[in-house]
Amino acid sequence: MRSLNKVLLIGNLTKDPESIDLDSGIKMAKFTIATNKSWSNKNGEKKEQTDFHTVVAWRKLAEICNEYLKKGSAVMIEGKLHNNKFKDKEGREKNVTEVHADEVNFISYRKNQEVDEINLVSVETETV
Repeated sequence: MRSLNKVLLIGNLTKDPESIDLDSGIKMAKFTIATNKSWSNKNGEKKEQTDFHTVVAWRKLAEICNEYLKKGSAVMIEGKLHNNKFKDKEGREKNVTEVHADEVNFISYRKNQEVDEINLVSVETETV
């Protein structure tokens, strides 16, 4: 049976990307984006929930993200889920889920005759 690991997120950066140079010489960018959803409960009260997602970009894509993305930037991320296990300082096992970006689209919003235009700048990377 075939399987698929695909993630598509649209959100805003919560802070500037963190630029990391690995010992192997590979560049990495790490940042968090926030996604929101809203709904009305059965009493008609409006509710909102924000989720935070850690995104990792590699090589040339990392360089571009580090150069052009800033806190508040709107992005569309296409990638795959990646799970890491590690032990913290107290020896407890921790699990972390990240989105490893294959493509990052920079989104800009402009008002044009009462219509919001979404302009996408697409940046793709080779797989790691």
